[in-house]
Amino acid sequence: MRSALFLTLSLSCVSICWAQSPAPAQAASSQQKPAASTPTGAVEKRTERIHVEDADTSIDELRIGGETKTIDVKPKGGMPAYQVHPASGERSWKILGF
Repeated sequence: MRSALFLTLSLSCVSICWAQSPAPAQAASSQQKPAASTPTGAVEKRTERIHVEDADTSIDELRIGGETKTIDVKPKGGMPAYQVHPASGERSWKILGF
């Protein structure tokens, strides 16, 4: 008898939680202010420049707010330098260095 009552109460609580839907993403994004309109006393995101070097390569990474923005790889031994795009992992080379 007690287990049936407990099961009924548990299922009713779970169904109430499932019935609630999260706030729409559009409403949440409309409440956020653009970066240009923030007050001058606002805290800027942390900028990190990480340099790692070993016998074969030199890697420079730029992180802003904990998110990787650029990765520059400079191989030693006459090989051309290239960039790795953090989102896709694709490499790109500069053909002409202007």
